[in-house]
Amino acid sequence: MTGQDESEASLTTAPSVPVHPVKRWLKDVVGLDWAIIFTVLARVWQSAAGLVTIALIAHLLSPAEQGYYYTFFSLVALQVVFELGFSFVIQQMASHESAALKISSDYKIHGDPVAHARLASVLQKSVRWYSIAAGFLGLFLISAGLYFFSNHQYGSSVVNWKAPWCCVALAATLTFQIDPVLAFLEGCGYVAKVARLRLAQAAVGSLLAWSALITHHGLFAPAMMIVGTASTAIVWLYGKRTLLLGLLRHNPDEHRIEWAKEVWPFQWKIAVSWISGYFIFQLFNPVVFAYRGAVMAGQMGMSLNIATALQTVAVAWVNTKSAPFGTMIARKQYGQLDHAFFRSVKQALLVCMLGIVTIMTGILWLNHREIPFAHRLLSPLPVGLLLTAVAVNIVVFSEALYLRAHKQEKFLLNSILTACFVGASTVLFGRIYGPVGIITGYLIVVVVISLGQGTYTFLKYRRIWHAE
Repeated sequence: MTGQDESEASLTTAPSVPVHPVKRWLKDVVGLDWAIIFTVLARVWQSAAGLVTIALIAHLLSPAEQGYYYTFFSLVALQVVFELGFSFVIQQMASHESAALKISSDYKIHGDPVAHARLASVLQKSVRWYSIAAGFLGLFLISAGLYFFSNHQYGSSVVNWKAPWCCVALAATLTFQIDPVLAFLEGCGYVAKVARLRLAQAAVGSLLAWSALITHHGLFAPAMMIVGTASTAIVWLYGKRTLLLGLLRHNPDEHRIEWAKEVWPFQWKIAVSWISGYFIFQLFNPVVFAYRGAVMAGQMGMSLNIATALQTVAVAWVNTKSAPFGTMIARKQYGQLDHAFFRSVKQALLVCMLGIVTIMTGILWLNHREIPFAHRLLSPLPVGLLLTAVAVNIVVFSEALYLRAHKQEKFLLNSILTACFVGASTVLFGRIYGPVGIITGYLIVVVVISLGQGTYTFLKYRRIWHAE
């Protein structure tokens, strides 16, 4: 395993060795590599652990507390306002510069000195920005959460949410500073190692969240989950200190990246797309909480959690190829790029379809047997519509990732239009029709705008760029 991971960091071509037929089939047909395996294992763990978490929530939290639990995560997602798309840009910048470098097993960098200097500049600027932004993020999240929950309290049940929310906000500022470093290492070729780390993060985070639930400190569970992922990453990054500190101390001199000229024209579009993503994917819970109360927000949150888990598992077949796509583009290997991309999308959709059938079968069974747990989820109709939107989103996400791997952001208009229409339909239909109206409007928008306009954009720029 170690040899495989180390070879991944080297971006030079390794000598060919005989491959077992089963391994070749898993790689070429199923599309499995170590990055996907660890990513899927992390999601399998999160899905299995999620069932345990859901059971503990249903048993130990009231329906109102469940609403607060999931809305906490939706509000934490407001960090995209401060993140500004940096993590994706960092990954792509690192993948393009590291294409001319080799990182040895003892984390020494060899190769083009200009690429080395520019790679160091990417990390230095990233650390500087996130260190400053983290302080503002903590103040913003605490203030926004206190305002929102204080002004939207329904029912006679009293929920002690203030201390848990402050802990969640502070924990989020810690992970906010760690994520760009992980994105940078993925860009340097450590995709499988970071994926393996995320598996460990999922396990530690779940265990700490369960401990909070079992000890009847349920609303502290989100904070404990975030602390678990952050502490695991800190321990892992300590082992990479030779590489990271070497780059932080390296003087780029005249090869320093001019962010305003080279990156910002691309990044601001990514930033707008990321912020738009909040209104597309994270607005549901706060709106339901505000208009229909914490109980129904809990049903929406648990249903969204299941749908998101499926989407993340399926899209791993494409998402883990982001850094390799960037390397292929830097080397102008467009035929290899298209072959890997379209194969990955087909595999992701197959996994998604199997997941939809499994989830819907389970929900229909719960409702047919009138098991009380079914009332912690939305009814089968809105869940089915939500899962259909997941399949559409996988195609749209894949197309956007393909174009962004070229260090270009052509999905800006798509993101803005989708965010505007989804945001408007969520607020309007959520107030009138509740979750069914929200999800119906959402599905219509992602099919007509996200998929329709997005596919046109994808085909257009793929043809233009590769022809050039």
